[in-house]
This record gives sequence, structure tokens and C-alpha cells, in this order.
Amino acid sequence: MSRQDLFLADRTIHGTSTEEPGRERNMDSSMRSYDMLVIGSGPAGQKAAIQAAKLGKRVALIEKALQLGGTSLNTGTLPSKTLKDTIDYLDGFARRGFPQLGAEVKRRITLPDLIARKDQVIKSEVAVVTDQLQRNHVAIIPGLASFVDPQTLSVARPDGSAVRLRGSSIVIATGSRPRRPEAIPFDDVTICDSDSILNTKEHPASLTVMGGGVVGAEYASMLAVFGIQVTLIDRRTHLLRCVDQEIMRVLESHMQRNGVTMRLGEEIAEVVLDQRGRVVTRLQCQETVTTDMLLYAMGRSGNTESLYLEAIGLKADQGQLTVNEHYQTAIPHIYAVGDVIGFPALAATSMEQGRLAACHACRVAQPAAPTTLPYGIYTIPEVSTIGKTEEELVTAGVPYAVGRAFYREIARGHISGDLEGLLKLVFHRDTRELLGVHIVGPGATELIHIGQPVMAYQGTVDFFVHNVFNYPTLAECYRTAALDGLNRL
Repeated sequence: MSRQDLFLADRTIHGTSTEEPGRERNMDSSMRSYDMLVIGSGPAGQKAAIQAAKLGKRVALIEKALQLGGTSLNTGTLPSKTLKDTIDYLDGFARRGFPQLGAEVKRRITLPDLIARKDQVIKSEVAVVTDQLQRNHVAIIPGLASFVDPQTLSVARPDGSAVRLRGSSIVIATGSRPRRPEAIPFDDVTICDSDSILNTKEHPASLTVMGGGVVGAEYASMLAVFGIQVTLIDRRTHLLRCVDQEIMRVLESHMQRNGVTMRLGEEIAEVVLDQRGRVVTRLQCQETVTTDMLLYAMGRSGNTESLYLEAIGLKADQGQLTVNEHYQTAIPHIYAVGDVIGFPALAATSMEQGRLAACHACRVAQPAAPTTLPYGIYTIPEVSTIGKTEEELVTAGVPYAVGRAFYREIARGHISGDLEGLLKLVFHRDTRELLGVHIVGPGATELIHIGQPVMAYQGTVDFFVHNVFNYPTLAECYRTAALDGLNRL
């Protein structure tokens, strides 16, 4: 099927004729004007477009890919979390006392089987996103956008034609892509990045993961649980240094027990394929690691090179744009949100950035974005954190106390077989104000939201002591940890 055929088929799914379908086919002859143009349909772009539409603005969303949703939906957040959830479910048989059943199921399921499950989830979510945009009367324009001037975009459409769109405000939400250094001989079959591994037809017995950041740690942990022999290589001596180190020690220990070989503090000299087609990674210490496949997961680059930013005087640094507190670039009516502005580059924060940018562009006042954000890392087991770590408080000289609750102390932990989790509360020693919540274990990314509002309203650790939690739940960890911390005082 040609790209044009794919475009026509996908156009039916997308409903690009949301606004004036007859005119959209003839847009080459005249420029169309909108209150807001949004470039990119990932989480940031979606929320910006929908928010502006709900405020009564005429909005067009431009997407270069054949499918809506951006990196987050198609190759990033949603696919990897779907894989993790499926693998964690299969591993749950063993944790709940049925190891033989769990092992048998894993033997019958391959990595391509998991990929197929991922595709089903993506298809459903694309339909949801498309419906949301259509219901809010957002015009969906397929094509590659570039700036003509500060208020005009040229969109090269898949059928070879081009159209010019004019916007009173423009939101750049083009996302990011995996970094692919020339020194790594990517073939997207044996040597993959975090995008191409999601299309693999192989079921490797062994895998090298290059990079100990969030993406590398997630894939290394989940694929090791799935039964693949994983070697994780990173030049840093610790994984995820921004996370509380006690929490990370628990995660690293769990990953090693699941079969992940850690090669931290190692520099890579060369990556080649041997005569059998296996990946040979040579380290600068002269040792080699040979595996069936390699996943390169070291950094991402912002998608700005095709925007022709030089036409309007904007500059990107390694693909990323600089913005102010309202997400305005150096040109006030041009906003940038999501991965394209760098840290924290999370789907959840990108959604809020898009919404806030649209509100500001529409002159609707909003409270400033919260400075204390929850972070979720979908390893097995999960890690989630909000607020200050012990290490940060020590550096700042803040007097603090710590309370801990271990899943093995909680009835729910024994019911679900999740005995290795830890919930840790950090609070001010004098005022008892909650300063941080750090969790490693199943359900961590959900549990974190119990502590989040307490921190947002400067609550104290006493809140957890004087409130009742359902029994048996993992949420009881909050009360246990609070009592533990107060008893230490």
C-alpha cells in the first residue's frame, strides 16, 4: 500500500473532515485562518487544542504521522507501559503461589505476542483521542508543518500538495525521538532504539540495554522478568540518581534477583555484529558483552529540525526550545510545550503544560503549574516519588525524620504476593510537615497520589495517623509509615 493510500485510509479514521470537509480538499488556493494552530497531536498538543476549543476558539491541529497520538501514544509511554503491565500480570502467578503455571504461560508467549497486545491498546486509545478532538470541533490537518513567518505555517500534506495556515497563536508540541548516534549501527532488527524495538519480530534469549535512565531501567527490568537475560550498561555508577537512593537500592536489588546483570560505571568503545549476527558490545575496559539484541536508550532529541525556525528567528538547543513560565518562546504568541522544552518530559506534565499554554494564549487566568510533581517510573517493581529526597534535605541542612512501611508488614502485600515493596515518608522534624513520599513496589504510581494532596496543602504526617484506610489495602502503608516515623521522634 502506498503512502497516499495509507493517508486516505487513515484520514477516514481520523475524521479530518471535522470542519468544512469540502473546503479542506481545496485549501491550496486560499489561506485559512485560525485562532490557534497546534503542531503535534501528543499529550501536550491534544490538551492545548481541546482547551482552546472549549474556550470557543477556532483550532487546527497539524500532525505529520499517519496516526494521531504522538510519541507518547504510539512508541513511548503507552506501549511500554502496556508491555510492563502484561509481563507483571504473568509474573503475578508465581508471586501468588503458582510458579509452575506462570512459567508455563511465559514459555508459550513470545515478545511479538506482547507487541500484538500493545497494538490493540494503541488502536483503542487512538480512537478515543480522535473522538475527543472531533467532539470539540478541532480541525485535524495531516502533514508536515514549517514556519513561513511568525503567524503562518506551510503544511506539506501526504498527497504532495501544500497548504498555508495562519494562526493568532501557535503551539509547538512536536515531541521528541530517541537519540541515534552514528557510532551505533542501528538496523532496527538486532540493534534497536526504544521506538523500533516495539516493532520487533524477534524473541531474543539475551539483550543488552545501553542506558540506565528511565527508559533503559524500565525495559531492562520488565524484559528480565519476562525471562530474557538482560545486561544493563551505563557510564554512571548508579541508576536514576534523582530518585531517593534507599528506594533505588531496593529496585536494583530486585532487578538483579530477576536476572539483570548490571555493568555500571562502564564506557562503551564499540558496537558491532559478529558472524552469527549477534551484537558484540566492547567496553573500554577491554571486556565484551555478546547478546542476541541491543536496545539503545541513551537520551532523546526534540523534533524541531523540520519547523524551519530560522525563518522566524527562533533557535533550538539540541532540538529543545526555551520558554518562560507561561510556555511562551521569545516570540510571545508562539508557545512550546511537552518534550520539546525538555525536563521533565512526562506525559502527565506535558498535558498540563499544553492546557496552561492554551489558557494563557486565550487570556484566561490560571494558577501557576505546581512546582512539586509526582514522577512515575514503570519498572518492575514500580517506583514513584514526589517532593524532597533524604539526600536533598541533608544538602539543604533541613532537619527531617523518616517513617517506613514495608509491604511484607501489610496484609495486602501477602494477599498479592508483593512482599518487597517499601513506602517511605520524609517529614520536617519540628513542624512534621510532609516533605517527600518515595515508593518502590507494585502500585507505586497510584499510591503516590495519596501523599500528593497532603504535600500540596502543606499537611503534616499526622494526617495519616488520624485517618482510616480501607483494610486490606496497600494504602495502609501510609499509616504504618507515619506511625513508624513519629515513634522514632
